[in-house]
Amino acid sequence: MTQALLLIVDIQVGLFHQVRDQTPEAYRNALLAHSAIGPLFNLPTILTTSASTGPNGPLPKEILQMHPTAPLISRQGEVNAWDNAEFRAAVKATGKKQIILAGITTDVCATFLALSLREAGYEVWANSDASGTFSTRIAEEANFRMRDAGVTVTGTFAIVCDLMRDWRNTPGSATVLPYFDKYLPSYGFLARAHAAAQRNGTLVPGEAGL
Repeated sequence: MTQALLLIVDIQVGLFHQVRDQTPEAYRNALLAHSAIGPLFNLPTILTTSASTGPNGPLPKEILQMHPTAPLISRQGEVNAWDNAEFRAAVKATGKKQIILAGITTDVCATFLALSLREAGYEVWANSDASGTFSTRIAEEANFRMRDAGVTVTGTFAIVCDLMRDWRNTPGSATVLPYFDKYLPSYGFLARAHAAAQRNGTLVPGEAGL
């Protein structure tokens, strides 16, 4: 993905409470990991909220701190962000045609926008890790609907690897491994184990032939 734009759609502190298809701890990590893709790969990023002065609430402060200069489109009524003229103009102004998005809820805020973007001719990657909704059944139905429209529905690990393409690139292992260590601990600890073995490792009997 060389023409990528990152979208953060209605991942608001009030709507966070509606996410029941993931644990709160896992989803908090996932939404921050999605947001961090922008600075990791220096991607243009657009933030949008729905009725943020009401019960939906604002974006988490951690997201705002990651993107201090990104456009923030505050929608006051449009359910589908693509129906907001300011949001459409912001997306078009980037000149990017490959869109990476996540939102709350998966079946409404993420799906409606993804389908509209496909209709407008964009390639769309929906981050299933960083989108959340009321149940796993609803998430599965929404993801099927997006896939049926040609949206690539996949997780953070695949998106990051697709952007990186080669560990020798820049960004590559020097910055991507610390990102995984923070947001994907299983992979981070794989790298830690290798580093520890290189620094301190001593084979124990039986390992040499494995």
